[in-house]
Amino acid sequence: MELKRVVVTGLGAVTPLGNSPEETWENMLAGKSGAAPITHFDTTNFKTKFACEVKNLNVNDYIDRKEARKLDRYTQLALISAIQAVNDSGMDLEKINKDRVGVVYGVGIGGIKTFEDEVVYYGQHLGEEPKFNPFFIPKMISDIAAGHISIRYGFHGPNFATTSACASSTNAIATAFNLLRLGKADVIVSGGAEAAICGCGVGGFNAMHALSTRNDDPERASRPFSASRDGFVMGEGAGCIILEELEHAKARGAKIYAELVGEGESADAHHITASHPEGLGANLVMKAALEDAGLRPEDIDYINVHGTSTPVGDVSEAKAIVDLFGEAAYKLNISSTKSMTGHLLGAAGAVEAMACILAVKNDIIPPTINHEDDDKDPALDYNLNFTFNKAQKREVRAALSNTFGFGGHNACVIFKKYAE
Repeated sequence: MELKRVVVTGLGAVTPLGNSPEETWENMLAGKSGAAPITHFDTTNFKTKFACEVKNLNVNDYIDRKEARKLDRYTQLALISAIQAVNDSGMDLEKINKDRVGVVYGVGIGGIKTFEDEVVYYGQHLGEEPKFNPFFIPKMISDIAAGHISIRYGFHGPNFATTSACASSTNAIATAFNLLRLGKADVIVSGGAEAAICGCGVGGFNAMHALSTRNDDPERASRPFSASRDGFVMGEGAGCIILEELEHAKARGAKIYAELVGEGESADAHHITASHPEGLGANLVMKAALEDAGLRPEDIDYINVHGTSTPVGDVSEAKAIVDLFGEAAYKLNISSTKSMTGHLLGAAGAVEAMACILAVKNDIIPPTINHEDDDKDPALDYNLNFTFNKAQKREVRAALSNTFGFGGHNACVIFKKYAE
């Protein structure tokens, strides 16, 4: 069976850097940080008091006020990203066969703020008849964003969520890719969202010593591949990609951003939170994606790394790149856009895939910010081009995006320039 080709025909994004793909991309290239003191809740008693929040977003520009109240913030962000992407795709919703349009949308945690609110209220009224919001469960569950996207548009194709911690939205994109190239659908709306900047989210990650506590300098706290890195900066947001079977896209005259050509998945099988110290899983997942795409290491010009700014993870991923790519590792660009967006958890893969797509389209690499020359980690090879502090122009024939999640989940996708 000959596999069908899959292209990207629409983008949507709501991130700490902007409330559209265009604004997010512009601020990525400018090296701006999305980190600032937390406004979502009182952080007085918390070790970490800053995060990368979505800013200046009017949800009601996209979603009716009454309907928005029925949605957890993560679903609001997901739906907005999908609305943007569907609009950007130029699909004629009156003519398209909606039975052949699916939604595969990822989230790492789901409605944690809804869960927190309801459980706190319940705990404050112990001994009384339990009173829960009738939308408690539908707001909280991780699949509901995919459901709301399909309901809004009447898309009847494959519809489900992927949940693999911080690899969730890359797994969603990979799964959508496979469904499309097998002919199970013509178009799939894919991506991921997360909104965990709340007491439970920040407090839980603080308890694991996973978050940076650089409270006196939030904008410079996410510093991947620097010796002084002390944990990731939590972010929130959503990214959405319209993936479409090539002939279907051509038949309707769609604009094409890039072609999705390969995906890989692996497990570290090592530890519940720490990556394999030798980068075993990272090596395997990139190797699988290259093989799937029919590409060689020297065909890749850019890797958007997982690069969370944690002591162990950054080193193991860099090691995996050198081990797999060999001499080609020193000819490509590497960057961690988490240095600017923070770690978007279940949304990370989608937003970082978008960065790869736009790097391929525009021949420019977004930077890894917050690095100083006197802040080098002896465990890292600085002959690698980490694209520190400034965007770099170069031809980007193909770009690879890595995302790794708690539990040892690894996912990787590769985009390249579209050609007939």
